[in-house]
Amino acid sequence: MIKLLVGLGNPGQKYTKTRHNAGFLLLDKLAREMSVAFSSQTKFFGGLAEIKIEKGGVYLLKPHTFMNRSGQSVSALMKYYKIKPEEILVVHDELDFDVGVLKLKVGGGHGGHNGLRDIIASLGVKDFKRLRVGIGRPNPGKQVVDYVLSDFSKNDLQHIEELYADFFYCLPLLQGGDFEGAMQKLHSA
Repeated sequence: MIKLLVGLGNPGQKYTKTRHNAGFLLLDKLAREMSVAFSSQTKFFGGLAEIKIEKGGVYLLKPHTFMNRSGQSVSALMKYYKIKPEEILVVHDELDFDVGVLKLKVGGGHGGHNGLRDIIASLGVKDFKRLRVGIGRPNPGKQVVDYVLSDFSKNDLQHIEELYADFFYCLPLLQGGDFEGAMQKLHSA
C-alpha cells in the first residue's frame, strides 16, 4: 500500500523544467489533474498536498531541501504521519533509461543519485519503492551534472508528461498494495 509519493527535484524557478526535476514534474501534473495545490510545510521541509484515490488519501511531497538533502524532508513527514518505508514511492530521474521510459522498482542502491543516497541514509533502509523516469544520458564530453541540471527539450518534456498519464492509471493498484499488477500495467503500456 502506498501512502506517500515523493517527487525528487530542486526548488526554485530556474530548476522547474530540468531533467533532475522529473519527480517534481510528475507530482505537479498529478496535483493539477486531481485539482489540489501544494502548501509549503516548514516542519516537513517541503511542499505537501494530499489526493484522494479509491482507498483513501495519499500524500504528495516535494522536498524543498534541494536534491542532496531530500532525506531530511522525507524522514520528517514519515515520522510525523507514522508512514513505513514500504508505504512510500519515490519518483526520480534515471540516466540509464531513454527519455520518457517509466519503470517501477523495489529497493536497490542509489546508483549515484544523490537524492536517493540521502533518503537511504536518512531512513536507514533501501527497500522502498521507486518510479524511475528516463532522462537519457548526456552526449559524450558533457558533464552529467550539467546535463541533469539543464532543461528538457520542449518535445522531451511533452513526451514525458504524456507518459505520466500511464502511471496515474496505476495509482489505484499501488495504493491497494498490488505492486506487481501496477508494474505489469505500466511496463506494458
